[in-house]
Amino acid sequence: MIYLEDKKYWVWFSLIAKLGSKRKQKLLEIYKNPEQIYRLKKQELIKIDGIGNEIANNIINSKNEKMINYHIKYMQENNIDIIHINENAYPQNLKQIYDPPISLYIKGNKDILNNKNIGIVGCRECTDYGKKSAKYFSYNLSRQKINVVSGLAKGVDSYSHLGCLSTYYENRNSGKLALGCGKTIAVVGNGLDTVYPKENTEIANKIIESGGAIISEYPCGTKPDKMNFPARNRIISGISSGIIVVEAKEKSGTLITVDFALEQGRDVFVVPGNINSINSVGTNDLIKQGAKIVTTYKDINILNLHI
Repeated sequence: MIYLEDKKYWVWFSLIAKLGSKRKQKLLEIYKNPEQIYRLKKQELIKIDGIGNEIANNIINSKNEKMINYHIKYMQENNIDIIHINENAYPQNLKQIYDPPISLYIKGNKDILNNKNIGIVGCRECTDYGKKSAKYFSYNLSRQKINVVSGLAKGVDSYSHLGCLSTYYENRNSGKLALGCGKTIAVVGNGLDTVYPKENTEIANKIIESGGAIISEYPCGTKPDKMNFPARNRIISGISSGIIVVEAKEKSGTLITVDFALEQGRDVFVVPGNINSINSVGTNDLIKQGAKIVTTYKDINILNLHI
């Protein structure tokens, strides 16, 4: 069972409503750790630049020992850990982005987060071509001991996780686990007490079984609200050395991840698509704009990926 008493105040810090990453970072710069922030009175909080009356009230009202202990108990019973930004286990790539999450909830293997990672993203309503492309790149990059990061959504995300998982089960079934392979990391837009979408529960279980990880910046109890997913996308690109785009419509959530990747200085690789498919309008436009076209996993120069 995971021991979390020494991270009690980090759990509390993550539960404060309407306190974003930048404000949290500012508070930590002043007070060094959440325990010191917890002990502040309202009049002290209001004096801090950027912390108004509403945020100060949210901080004070969040000091609910019963609720904090409930979260810790649930996490311990369900093997959910929390990694804060000052820990060595926290992904160092992610730490460098503009607004890194102050803490990450994680189920599974936290030791893989700082290995070489590549993200694979694309359409939820993907074609057979998209499914095969996602599995092809994921499978082959995993065989090169590269972790595959995606969002556990329907479509391309699911097939990206499955392609990576297949290398683990191939090695396990053939008795070659010692050879190793990349793991898969799912970044989700909800709390780790639920799997969304529900039909991906089996994939989620296999991710944990195979030595991968599921991570979220959101505490348990957080529903998969639409507004959470753009923020989730910055973590997919932020934790990765580069991203591969497999099918994207002209106006697609996938392109939000691309924008984050470019802002973060990540490599963007694009699988070209059928010019007659609406799922390829976004990807083919990215190629026109100068993204790196890839038709084989060998086109991705793994050694030169930014890490």
